[in-house]
Amino acid sequence: MLARLSENEILLSIALYPIRNSRRAEIRLVTSESRQAKLLPGAMCSGPICSCRGRLHQVANEDTLCHHGKSVLRLRRGAGPPHNLGVQKENVSALFGPVCSEAAEVTGLLASQWNIPMFAFGQTARLDNTFLYDTYVKVVSPLQRIGDVLHKSLEYFGWKYVGLFGTSSDTSTWDKMDELWMSVENELRINITITAKVRYNTKEPSLHQEHLKYISSVARIIVLICSSADVGPIMLEAKQLGLVNGKFVFFILQQFENSFLEEALSDEKNGSGLENYQSVFLIGLRSYGGRAMYLDFEKQVWEKLKEQPFSSSLSSEEKVSPYAAYLHDAVLLYALSVKEMLKEGKDIRDGKALVTILKGYNKTRLYGVTGLVYIDESGERCMDYSVYNLQKAGNSSRFIPVLNYDGNRKTISPTEEIANISWLDNYPPKDRPDCGFYNEQCKTSVTNVPVIVLIAVLLVTTSGAASTVVFLKIQKGKLEKQVDDIWWKINYDDIVVLGDQKGILVALKYIDNQTDAWVKNQSVLHEVQLMRELRHENLVTFFGICTEAPNICIVTQYCKKGSLQDVLRNSDIELDWIFKLSFAYDIANGMLFIHSSPLNSHGNLKPSNCLVDNGMQVKLCGFGLWKFKYGKKCQVITEKTTKYDELYWTAPELLRLQEYPFQGTQKGDVYSFAIIMKELINNNEDGPFHDLDQEAEEIISRIKDPCTHFPLRPSLSREKCSESIISIVRACWDENPERRPTFSSVKRLLREASPEGHVSILDNMVNKLEKYANRLEEVVEERTNQLMAEKRKTDKLLSSLLPSFIGEQLIAGKSVEPESFDSVTICFSDIVGFTNLCSLSSPLQVVSLLNDLYSLFDNITKTYDVYKVETIGDAYMVASGLPIRNGIKHVEEIATLSLHFLSAMIPFKIGHMPGEKLKLRIGLNTGPVVAGVVGITMPRYCLFGDTVNMASRMESTSLPFRIHVSMTTANALQSIGGYNLQGRGTIKVKGKGHQQTFWLKGKSGFNVPLPEFSDNMEGNLQGPLQILCGSAKPSTRSALL
Repeated sequence: MLARLSENEILLSIALYPIRNSRRAEIRLVTSESRQAKLLPGAMCSGPICSCRGRLHQVANEDTLCHHGKSVLRLRRGAGPPHNLGVQKENVSALFGPVCSEAAEVTGLLASQWNIPMFAFGQTARLDNTFLYDTYVKVVSPLQRIGDVLHKSLEYFGWKYVGLFGTSSDTSTWDKMDELWMSVENELRINITITAKVRYNTKEPSLHQEHLKYISSVARIIVLICSSADVGPIMLEAKQLGLVNGKFVFFILQQFENSFLEEALSDEKNGSGLENYQSVFLIGLRSYGGRAMYLDFEKQVWEKLKEQPFSSSLSSEEKVSPYAAYLHDAVLLYALSVKEMLKEGKDIRDGKALVTILKGYNKTRLYGVTGLVYIDESGERCMDYSVYNLQKAGNSSRFIPVLNYDGNRKTISPTEEIANISWLDNYPPKDRPDCGFYNEQCKTSVTNVPVIVLIAVLLVTTSGAASTVVFLKIQKGKLEKQVDDIWWKINYDDIVVLGDQKGILVALKYIDNQTDAWVKNQSVLHEVQLMRELRHENLVTFFGICTEAPNICIVTQYCKKGSLQDVLRNSDIELDWIFKLSFAYDIANGMLFIHSSPLNSHGNLKPSNCLVDNGMQVKLCGFGLWKFKYGKKCQVITEKTTKYDELYWTAPELLRLQEYPFQGTQKGDVYSFAIIMKELINNNEDGPFHDLDQEAEEIISRIKDPCTHFPLRPSLSREKCSESIISIVRACWDENPERRPTFSSVKRLLREASPEGHVSILDNMVNKLEKYANRLEEVVEERTNQLMAEKRKTDKLLSSLLPSFIGEQLIAGKSVEPESFDSVTICFSDIVGFTNLCSLSSPLQVVSLLNDLYSLFDNITKTYDVYKVETIGDAYMVASGLPIRNGIKHVEEIATLSLHFLSAMIPFKIGHMPGEKLKLRIGLNTGPVVAGVVGITMPRYCLFGDTVNMASRMESTSLPFRIHVSMTTANALQSIGGYNLQGRGTIKVKGKGHQQTFWLKGKSGFNVPLPEFSDNMEGNLQGPLQILCGSAKPSTRSALL
């Protein structure tokens, strides 16, 4: 029938399957043509859910469901699940609900079979299977989404260590509390460390203080996972404990808008109550249309519920279920989807096609009471969240969004109000103390007890037990011949008491009941087999049983240091804390093995059953073989033979039983461990309750009294140990066995509480040696780096005075032999009129002038393959081709360098005579030289040979701003090509006679300005002879002196 209706005549049959009471709703939607489609009589519907139909009636009148429709609401009694015949009969088009996840799984499969779209609130792993539930649409945001918001918020503030705190599943009125816990834990697995998880009955206010004290000792960032009603009392207690002072941060998770969110965002009258939320971040849904729209909807639903046929007894609109708004928006979403289906010409009864229409952001969008109604590709509701912080708003305080979470992109971004967060010291608090929660990040001073003295004292204390020590000589030949099922039987003749024979040192525990009847018992044989399989470093080795009356005994490994009780009773010395922590860790390690074994529990854990071997390692004993030792498996406390002072380590829940198993329980073992820890802390030799002036029987009576508000426990001294150890002990002897940690957790906490994380005595010694060695390596490395830095400075200074390889030979103590060079080019330069310039300048001005000039030259020489030989007064000597030979390249390097020097003179200014120009003249010569180091004090690398003299003559006979070149240099430049030479003619050179020389005027491609070259500078020149290097024939012009 629905397929034949036009867009304005849509008839919707909607089955509601929400929640809890026995009411059943039937909705009939009628069009303007009075056609109608009857609602399937569905399952149970609660008042808040059904009340949203009043809002649906209004929406229908506003053309959302029908353009001209009206609604008739009728309520009938009865209940029953949907069935195939009923669905077909009533022509149901869609299913809405239920809230219960288990019911949603069943109904979802039926809806898929019927090809009917189902809009529900259930969230389980099975419902995530889109293949099975291909018509299932989740109308609420997935629980893991709020976990992702929390994760990204923590990452934004840089917090990596958090504690989870909240209600347990058996005390929560919300059936999804376990799922919320699980989703939060899963989301925080990556990059976040959960330091503690505390779950308890949050409905009991008396428990808040104790658990808040514990969580504050192991976490600075605390996530509250509980109902809204529990948040207020918890935060009030947190304020009284001083946890809202800015050092701690609380995150409150709100999956729905409810009474707490209402109070937090809107209540301006309860200013004193809001002070408890100064350190709170509230994670909740982002409000698009403002709170007014949601509150108005709640009010309308409440008013509708008061009318017939509901006659609701809800006291206020705050009691309206948040699911009402989601149901309202789900129906709107379905109506618009039907409209979209009709537009595309599809069958609106095709549930799979309709759900496909829903998926995707750009297909169907609308804003409802709960915000943007958007279904992603997986069929899940995608909603945006905000992180709210309490801030001043005028004369009141309000929760203001400081972070916004985009549910589509799954990203988080800050708002402008994030700058207004009131941090302690203007910075977000650290997620853990500087030294860690157990002082593991800081070094602590530990008073070391001389090991030799400790061993000597322990030897004295164990001398009383020497009478029980025997040598056991077990002949391997006899053991190999024994039958496998009697391997544990030991002949008493094989036991030699304190003899000189070589064998295994063992301990004997004689049995009071000297009858071999128990040995033949099948249960005893099973116990023996079980004991033989227990092998661990922290358990005494079980060798077997001697079954020969009257010498029936248990044969085990002997521990030379005695028991932990013997060590504690030795009052001569105070045990070092490293030893105590090592003992505790050994006990926890052995207990963890027992709890993981078929034995399951110890049942008799106390100091006398904790033995200490030569390596100061604790080995547990006294467990198992209960039937063999006592002939029974349970102990009756009321017996006359009961020794009450041996029950101090028994858990109170076991003491309350008329008879309890010798084997005990795992949680009872944890309690026993806590009492031993107390004795380790205080080094008590008289038992855990030595400070009480009461008889043992009276103390046991107080321990097992279930009516006391403050259960009796031994006193703890904060001066003896850290706060973290005290927290571990208190957690282990908690009155509620379920709240006691496992030994796996105890091991981890002990390791975290130990300095540097080492709990073994040997590990601590090795760690100290490693730290010393590492420190020594660091010092050596530091000194080596300093030495290398000084060496680099020395090498750099030496290389500025001598060639590097010459310096290396001198450092090595080797003599430097003179070296001949066949061809090098030498450049001399000096300043014309330097003497007159000096007479007009002060010595400091002369030094400053030469420093500026030679610094300029030094920078220029860095770009050429040349070696600066020396500077004498105004003379600057440079050579190329030594000390590293470079072929014929030395001529080109020196020639180009000389042109560069002349070019640098154009912009050069004399500091104290800015109007004067320095007149530089340069001389070049090429030829062989001998180089060597001269002198011991201030040695110098000098050049010798006629080539040096000729270069000096070229400079002395040069003219200002001219480069005077010898014949040998000119020939070399001419062979290279590209240099502009002009013949000067023949001049008389001292010691050389008449020599043909040249002027170097420039170089092809050397595009830098040069001083003007004037032929009139020499008055007696008849005409210049210009030679362009590289040309076939030189110019015929010549220059004469």
